[in-house]
Amino acid sequence: MIGTRTRKLQAALYTGAALTALFAAPAYAQDAPAAAAPTEAQDDSGSGDIIITARRREETLLNVPIAVTAITGDKLEKIGAVDLTDLQAISPNTTIKDARGTNSTLAAFIRGVGQQDPVPGFEAGIGIYLDDVYLNRPQAAVLDIYDVERIEVLRGPQGTLYGRNTIGGAIKYVTKRLSDDFSASVRGAYGSYNQADGIVSLSTPIGSMVRVGVSGARLTRDGFGRNRTLGIDNYNKNIWAGRGTIEFETPDSGLFVRITGDYTHDKSAPRSGHRMFAGLLTGSPVLSNVYDTNAGLNFPKQDIQAGGLSMAVTAKLGGGFTLRSISAWRKDRSFAPIDFDSTPSVDVDVPAVYRNEQTSQEFQLLYSSPKLNGLVGFYYLGAKASTTFDVLLNTTLANLNGNTKGDVRTETSSVFADFTYDFIPQLSLSLGGRYTWDQRKSFIFKQNYLGGPNFGASPDFGGNPIAFGAPSTNFRGEANFKRFTPRASLAFKPTADHLFYISYSEGFKGGGFDPRGSGTSAPISNAAAGRTYQDIYNYLAFKPEVVKSYEIGWKGSALDKRLTWALDGFYADYSNVQIPGSVACIIGGVASFCGITTNAAKADIKGIELETTAVLARGFAGAGSNVSFSGALGYIEPKYKRYIGPTGTDVSAFRQFQNTPKWTLSGTLAGNLPVGPGSVNASTTVSYRSTTHQFEVASPFLDQPAYTLWDANLTYSFGSNGRYSIGVHAKNITDVHYKIGGYQYLAANAATGAIIYTPAGGVTPTLGKEGIATAFYGNPRQVFGTFSLKF
Repeated sequence: MIGTRTRKLQAALYTGAALTALFAAPAYAQDAPAAAAPTEAQDDSGSGDIIITARRREETLLNVPIAVTAITGDKLEKIGAVDLTDLQAISPNTTIKDARGTNSTLAAFIRGVGQQDPVPGFEAGIGIYLDDVYLNRPQAAVLDIYDVERIEVLRGPQGTLYGRNTIGGAIKYVTKRLSDDFSASVRGAYGSYNQADGIVSLSTPIGSMVRVGVSGARLTRDGFGRNRTLGIDNYNKNIWAGRGTIEFETPDSGLFVRITGDYTHDKSAPRSGHRMFAGLLTGSPVLSNVYDTNAGLNFPKQDIQAGGLSMAVTAKLGGGFTLRSISAWRKDRSFAPIDFDSTPSVDVDVPAVYRNEQTSQEFQLLYSSPKLNGLVGFYYLGAKASTTFDVLLNTTLANLNGNTKGDVRTETSSVFADFTYDFIPQLSLSLGGRYTWDQRKSFIFKQNYLGGPNFGASPDFGGNPIAFGAPSTNFRGEANFKRFTPRASLAFKPTADHLFYISYSEGFKGGGFDPRGSGTSAPISNAAAGRTYQDIYNYLAFKPEVVKSYEIGWKGSALDKRLTWALDGFYADYSNVQIPGSVACIIGGVASFCGITTNAAKADIKGIELETTAVLARGFAGAGSNVSFSGALGYIEPKYKRYIGPTGTDVSAFRQFQNTPKWTLSGTLAGNLPVGPGSVNASTTVSYRSTTHQFEVASPFLDQPAYTLWDANLTYSFGSNGRYSIGVHAKNITDVHYKIGGYQYLAANAATGAIIYTPAGGVTPTLGKEGIATAFYGNPRQVFGTFSLKF
């Protein structure tokens, strides 16, 4: 398989190179070269002049009829942002967090749509793009922030320009272009929990047309807590990362080629959860520190490696035409010991491994003229995602293991177009559409094992057990989907400072087969025939889900752009909603957990969003002095109109949207003041999130009540263009403990989801004997200092 993927990568790269050669020669002495990447705005006080590429072409933030949050690299540095999850506080109706038990796997939700289960077979609802390369799986997608030019958060379906699995929105991580001159920079940080970060970047031109650059990052931190059973850190960080870039540019021909390779190795200890009540079997206590754990699973050793190669080619052809090619290959592998019960006992201990590989190729032909602007394109993705995990149960049958293997092969291709026509300078119409062919091939295998080392673990995790009974699932299936996703918007600019727009867009998330499903649970359609392949196919399969979104918006500025705002209201029709979940089940007489995924729901989602900036004072203490405010408000009201529960009845009245607080608010007060040879920048941010449900049913153990976080930053920059800087940053100053995820397997009412308590007020486990209700928490208070040197 690796050889096949490598050949596909080579073919994609050769194709891009061929196109480069084909179009470079005729382009000489024609139009000026196209910029291969936008230049970030110099003014971070909120003028709205940040250049973004939300519509795959360069436009200013306030002129794009799409709801977008854009944050420049300079601002991210000033607020001490560490990785993508820091954006959650400043983008409305957005949840970006570490998935349960990991530093590196991403769970993202925008406007109520997302996916928190990282198992292959479930598609993401939010597209993550690294320099326009789509990351097909969430493993290793919590991108650390270094050498970044800007990050864009696009809200609402982006199915036309960005394709499948952007049903809720997209997040674009854009790295910096290399400098035309030799440059070097060093950044470092040290703070609470022995946080010690170092980032080094170097780049140099070679002749007049070639530039090379390398960056390396070492990011470490002790744990916020301890694993008291294993004697290791819990919630620590131990990451190596690097990136290398080669750029080739021929200014006379308008040809730009960028080849980039990146690699990340996360050697952090596993994150294990905090028990919400004492263990029912061993009495393992509730610990006083929510970041401490008593989890006992210590294999496999947690280890995440990820990396990739990409080549982007931009050739300006003349006559208003520009050709782009984006070729990419990526691969990652994650070993993870997941201790569901977080006790020393072997009770629902899950050693797991995830392996992902993808090859992608995209072509875009852009056209620009005074009245008509847009592009046509083609996209291809070939991907392999596999997982193996055990469910270890130390029962009266010693060392019992329920093993699951899943393998998903994806082949998807699409053609798309999007154009904007200006009838007059004040009125424009945008129309676009994408047609996608999506194929999924899945393999699902379930087998019980008994005995051997490592508590009966499978050979994947160092065991040598004996098969116990016949496989309960040995399924191979193929599903093919087709979908057209249109987009239309009408924009009106009565003046240069105001944009009103109305838009319609669609997005879809791919269907497939439940990778944790059990064939023995499939209903039998014909008693005489018994359980057939078609019965199992129908039970494991689920369809794509679709969002149709309507949006109105107003972007504007006043007082010479000292005041800017972006206000939008949206309504979405969310159909065929995929409801993935896992429940306790009995397979061959052995307790395990099984996936149950259905297109059981239909919902409406409506809300409003406001982002605003205001320069409150300027020039009061010399050139460069200013005081500004930036704020974000999100309100969302998602409601299931239909939700067919496990009993076959509509239980929509008892279901909630997960990871979607009704209110999200943030406000940042910042000031810049010339002091001596440099300037001081100070900022403080307060962010609020209302009650958040971790799952579709309310949980007294895992749901997070409303909470407020408070951050503050102080930096001093001096030297030419801020060559040197030092800073102090404080995160979560009031040390709020807030839940971001968890596991729960307890007896509950099938319709309402309410926990069923025993007469003594206890709970009844549905999987294992300890009782599972374990929570994971966001970062506690952290204070750290930073410095940077640029040469």
